Amino acid sequence: MKHVDIKDTHTFRPRYSETDQMGVVYYGNYAAFFEVGRVELLRKLGVSYAQLEANGTMLPVVHMSIDFKRGAKYDEEVLLETSINELPTRKISFYHTLKDNEGKTLVSGKVVLVFVDKITFKPKRCPEELIALFTNLS
Repeated sequence: MKHVDIKDTHTFRPRYSETDQMGVVYYGNYAAFFEVGRVELLRKLGVSYAQLEANGTMLPVVHMSIDFKRGAKYDEEVLLETSINELPTRKISFYHTLKDNEGKTLVSGKVVLVFVDKITFKPKRCPEELIALFTNLS
């Protein structure tokens, strides 16, 4: 696997509706935060999920792992770092780190998606234009 170093950051404040009774982000919401991170990383690179789908490619999630150090709190400013470290093949892995305003890691995770044909849902290789884009950036 060829190494690449593609990163993006996204700052936000968890909303009240995303927290539990303790004022801490409900654990299930980190999956949604990670989705925002990967969608925005791709958008920053000039690719959108809508474009991929229009060109016949879907990206279902096939694996997700999350490690919790400390839950983010309601209205706490947090920074989500999202990165791609390997050139995609039939799958693409996104690495996420959520940090507080002091730079301490709150939550980290990995999400793996597989490229599939929009009609047949059979796995396929990463689109060449995406490989070219990632290769040119690293």
